[in-house]
Amino acid sequence: MTLPWLVADVGGTNARFGLVTEPGGSPGAVAVLAGKDHDGLPEAVAAYLADHAGGVRPGAACVAIAGPIDGDRYRLTNAGWSGSVRDLGIEHVELLNDFEALAASLPHLAGDDLVSLGGPEPGYGVKAVLGPGTGMGVAGLVPAAEGWVPIPCEGGHVTAPVLDERDHQVVRALRAEGMDHVVAEHLLSGPGLSRLHRALALVNGVDAPQLPPADIVARMDDSLCAETVEVFCGMLGTFAGNVALTLGARGGVYLGGGVLPRIVERVRTSDFRRRFEATPTLGDYLAGIATTLIVAPQPALTGAAAWLNQRLAGASPITSPMEYA
Repeated sequence: MTLPWLVADVGGTNARFGLVTEPGGSPGAVAVLAGKDHDGLPEAVAAYLADHAGGVRPGAACVAIAGPIDGDRYRLTNAGWSGSVRDLGIEHVELLNDFEALAASLPHLAGDDLVSLGGPEPGYGVKAVLGPGTGMGVAGLVPAAEGWVPIPCEGGHVTAPVLDERDHQVVRALRAEGMDHVVAEHLLSGPGLSRLHRALALVNGVDAPQLPPADIVARMDDSLCAETVEVFCGMLGTFAGNVALTLGARGGVYLGGGVLPRIVERVRTSDFRRRFEATPTLGDYLAGIATTLIVAPQPALTGAAAWLNQRLAGASPITSPMEYA
């Protein structure tokens, strides 16, 4: 396909775009557009190409969407955009779930792209990636004879990961306010931080203003905000352990999304890793699994570029520098 290629990572809040100008190349001309400023994906793509890419016409594209996909059709889970990628007017378009693209990036991340959250070094084997942003995304990456295969899922919508009495109190408080079924992303996401802050205020019997996520993580001198982040990290550890057990992710569990890179040290010093391993029967199994935070700036664009290169350039499938043990 004619170069350049367009890559996109479209979430509930922002749409990120880049251009690949050579087979195997990394995305360049990266720009982040606010979803609220555009009526839909075709309008956002047109704005990016006109304002940030010199008006080029890409020969192919890979679009990663934060929501379910069906053939050429997509629907954002936490925003109003939906439609068909055929409407983009690009000859060849690959459509992925956003965490499917993030999973595809894992073999291409190293060094300063990653921060350890405990456990051994990541190994070869099934990998999992999850992360709180506008919602909670989950995907797997499975080794195959020809390389790696990303596996999309909707794991963020499983029931909330409660472990101790405080977790149960939070869920009861939300149910008392009309949320009958509390799922993981109701608490483990950007909006979930605000919801969790509200629930803890009710549990503690204190008056507290409604705060956006950015204000909560910026106010660690406030006891309720600090407790909110601590409970958030603990629940995230339980959720990540559940994902690791479900997928058999002995190659490592990676955390992405837009929330965690802002609070790296809080996550590292939190109850996350203890809660990750806290199972009465398979604690040793989980203790042998690496947990790693992705801090690379736009990893899903890297994954989309790798996927597009594999599909269009005749390159080898997504491969890892690690060999079979």
